[in-house]
This record gives sequence, C-alpha cells and structure tokens, in this order.
Amino acid sequence: MAVTFQLIMSLDGYVAGPDQSVEDPLGVGMTRAFAWFFELEVWRRVQGIQGGEVNESTAVIEEARANVGAYVMGRNMFGGGRGPWPEDPPWRGWWGENPPYHVPVYVLTHYARDPLEMQGGTTFRFVTDGTRSALDEAQQAAGDRDVRIAGGADTVRQYLREGLVDEFELSVAPVLLGDGERLFENVGDVRLEQVRAVAAPGVTHLRYRIGR
Repeated sequence: MAVTFQLIMSLDGYVAGPDQSVEDPLGVGMTRAFAWFFELEVWRRVQGIQGGEVNESTAVIEEARANVGAYVMGRNMFGGGRGPWPEDPPWRGWWGENPPYHVPVYVLTHYARDPLEMQGGTTFRFVTDGTRSALDEAQQAAGDRDVRIAGGADTVRQYLREGLVDEFELSVAPVLLGDGERLFENVGDVRLEQVRAVAAPGVTHLRYRIGR
C-alpha cells in the first residue's frame, strides 16, 4: 500500500491556471494541458463516450487507476465555492451522478457535511480534522490498496511537506501558462528518485519515488 498522486502539469510547473472559478475550475488556459487526456479512449470510455485514441498514455492511465482503494482531495477540488456548503441546490461535485472514482473519497474541509453516496461506488466523506485524519481514514478504507491524493495543488503540497507521499507521477504537457497554481512551491527538501519516463503524443509521463 502506498500514498501517491498523479497530476497533469504545464511545462512551467502549474497544475491549475489563474482565476479558477465554478465556471472554469481548471483556471484560464489549463484545459490546453489536458488536450491529450480528453482524446484518450480510456477517458472517453469512463464518460460513456465511444471512440478515442489508444497510445502510450493508455497504459499509464489504466495502471494509475488499477490499485487505488481510496482518494483524498481538497475542498477546492471537490468544488462548491468557499465557506459553508450551498444548500439550494446542494453541491454534489463536478462529475455528475456517477463520478469516476468508484471507491471512497475523503474531502478535506472546514465545514461538516453528511457522507454523499453517488452511483458507481463513489462515496464522498467530509473530514474536518486535518490531513492526517483524512489519510488515516482513507488508508483504513483502502486496505492493502493505494491511497491517491487527487489534488488540488495545496492539498498535495500539505502531504509533501508532512512527508506522507511515497511516489507520484506527473504528466507534463508542452503548455506554458505563466501563472496559476505551482505544485512545488514551499514543499521543503523533497528528495526524488526517477522511476521512469514515458513519451506519448502531447505529453511526457514522469514517475518519481520519494526518498526517506
């Protein structure tokens, strides 16, 4: 069992563009870094869409999903705006009634909320007592499978600073944003061992193991 994350990143180090909002959750310009991903057959299949490309990225994405038993994500990634949870209508995430996770998801938040059961086996559970508590709950739910830190950038940085991440993969797209959410700001002295590099159309996948 490992604690991991996998994020799409621009060539200049951003995992979200500037001016994130409910209307533009990835931030201005960041959708360009996802262009290769949205064309993949494996992504389209999860969305119930036929067709798509099969290439070197396919195995990377399928492998990333294969052994995950639970996810942890920040409030901003789950969405709904800042502050107390909206009630009319209640915010249920970005992904519709059948989110792509299909395992328990632990959402870091300052505002308590009852668990939210969705189709396909995804249940969002809202954790108000910090990163370690969320990770402990996720690890218990995952059993001998991995826990994936789903994002966003600030949540990943917290787990990196606390030395709680074992391995990660970055899918680096040839896009320059110039502004937004940098992944590796103020994470301390994180020592990395490169495990592999996979070149694919529109992206390069880089996997690293964190030294102890």
